[in-house]
Amino acid sequence: MEEKILNKNKNGMPMLLLTLAIYLAAIAAVIVGGINGLNETGPKAPWGIALFVIGLVVMALGWILFCGLKVLRPQEALVLTLFGKYIGTLKEDGFYWVNPFCSALNPAAGTKLKQSGDVGNGSGGLLQISSGTESASASMNISGSKKISLKVMTLNNSRQKINDCLGNPIEIGIAVMWRVTDTAKAVFNVDNYKEYLSLQCDSALRNIVRMYPYDVAENVDTTGDGQADEGSLRGSSEVVAERIRKEIQSKVEKAGLEIIEARITYLAYAPEIAAVMLQRQQASAIIDARKMIVDGAVGMVEMALDRLSAKEVVQLDEERKAAMVSNLLVVLCGNRDAQPIVNSGSLY
Repeated sequence: MEEKILNKNKNGMPMLLLTLAIYLAAIAAVIVGGINGLNETGPKAPWGIALFVIGLVVMALGWILFCGLKVLRPQEALVLTLFGKYIGTLKEDGFYWVNPFCSALNPAAGTKLKQSGDVGNGSGGLLQISSGTESASASMNISGSKKISLKVMTLNNSRQKINDCLGNPIEIGIAVMWRVTDTAKAVFNVDNYKEYLSLQCDSALRNIVRMYPYDVAENVDTTGDGQADEGSLRGSSEVVAERIRKEIQSKVEKAGLEIIEARITYLAYAPEIAAVMLQRQQASAIIDARKMIVDGAVGMVEMALDRLSAKEVVQLDEERKAAMVSNLLVVLCGNRDAQPIVNSGSLY
């Protein structure tokens, strides 16, 4: 379905004034016809009755002209159909008059997702929409407007529990900024473009997250080039978000939607393994710290022995060097301050 932009004249105000004038004329015809046709029996009676009837008919059917008046604000569009046939889309703001038998079409008019422009709007019945295994938290406003918003919207998708490439369950949420670019595709190619977008966001999120580990892991290929890399959800959030955006865009192209940006808003291990993973991270941090301490202590001991030998401060045999090394490592690597014992006697 190709979008057709209607370049109509903004003749809403002249038609409004004309319709009001017709109504006033019809009221006057009813009054004059009633006076001349109902109260007289002369030659003016048939003419008065005809005028009276015409005035009543115009008053009864004149409201149809008001149905053709359409008001569009900036960044709004109206998809018009005539007896089921798509005739075009109004996109420029203004006051229009169109064929009163044209009807505006927007299947997603009453669908309210957790996104900007929908939060806290309207009243009426609520319809919860399920998206995969998660709820899309959508509601249905029965009296929604048929206009299509062309503004940039932000869809805050619900958190999902997904297994990463290592099988660890994680919770992740994304925010997607999007807008409608082709109103004809949005209305006619899919049943409800808002629900369609929410479902595709869930699907794309699962497809991409399954390629990455939560944190950097060995022998994991996240790019698909056959070589292990250091990609991860926590360390490569910008790259992951861009891949999610492209994945969603490829799915919603047929619906006339543009995905401007996608951002990860929440990322954490699932509660059932969060405590264990925290202990694992703590153990890894402790091991790394210990390695650094030992490397520094060995260097300091080596420097001390070299300087003592170079300046001939004291001559130590291998056994005494080993004892000195042991004592220095205990002092430098210990978790607590050492309590020195002064030996006032001979080394031997």
